Amino acid sequence: MMQLGLIGIGAGAAAALLFASVTTGSWLSIILFYLAPLPIMIAGLGWSHWAAMVAALSGALAIGAVFGSVLFFTFFAAAGLPAWWLAYLTMLARPVAASGPNGAASLEWYPPGRLVAWAAVLAALVVVVAIPNFGTDAESFRLGLTKALTRMFQVEGELPAGTNIDRLIVFLVAAVPPAAAVIATITNVVNLWLAARIVNYSALLKRPWPDLSAITFPRAMVATLAVAMAVSFAGGLAAVVAGVLSASLMMAYGVLGFAVLHSITRGVPSRPFVLGGVYASVAVFGWPILALCLFGIADTAFDLRARAARKRGGPPTLT
Repeated sequence: MMQLGLIGIGAGAAAALLFASVTTGSWLSIILFYLAPLPIMIAGLGWSHWAAMVAALSGALAIGAVFGSVLFFTFFAAAGLPAWWLAYLTMLARPVAASGPNGAASLEWYPPGRLVAWAAVLAALVVVVAIPNFGTDAESFRLGLTKALTRMFQVEGELPAGTNIDRLIVFLVAAVPPAAAVIATITNVVNLWLAARIVNYSALLKRPWPDLSAITFPRAMVATLAVAMAVSFAGGLAAVVAGVLSASLMMAYGVLGFAVLHSITRGVPSRPFVLGGVYASVAVFGWPILALCLFGIADTAFDLRARAARKRGGPPTLT
């Protein structure tokens, strides 16, 4: 237990340093800031979810001691708690029917597709929890966010109607909440993947590496996305919250779209060029991720990977 505590404190200190690096104002610090959950996840995947919880708490206490109570709760809610929960779920397993000559039971591990879904839900919750800081209704929220963006751009007083900066701020007020949910979803997924890779490379990962091209989402998730998108047009603060949830779930389906692409291009001679081109276009332009989101939703509805596997006469797998 002492070892878990020391590992957790060390991971928490590393996470706090990454989180606090954003105060330097450099571009590199932004990347380091988004990597803050990584040490907590490594502690959870390599040792125990208790080590991850110690890391989340100790990191939050360190941030709070230096920067105050507001950033204590910010670190714990945005980085510590989601990292701990994802690490806990990743290592969650249950015994299945006994198999083998000695009757040993095998383990069924928590499905990676559900981990991606949780990453999206947690990202949406983090953004939703932050909304009351700007206002408790739609009008006050937009006004509070407008004032915050105005201060960020260092614009004093009233902005003349029709100016470029005015239009930019109006656009950002609408775009920032869903964009924050998308970034938080990507952060959760990428950090979890990196942590699992690091722990697996260190031979500390107890669960076998999953076939990521075979991940699936519950069909109810499509219905949840449809309802959230419908509510996002209703107006009011509920529309803002629904827009945040829609954005995070769409990003999750973008991840599923990548998995589908990896699976259906298996055995295709030009596969490296196709995958490389798609990854590059998403990294450079961003908007092609929308096609992958639709790709993921289409696979949930029509099982594109199974159809492609039947055509090539093999299973839809990829390591």
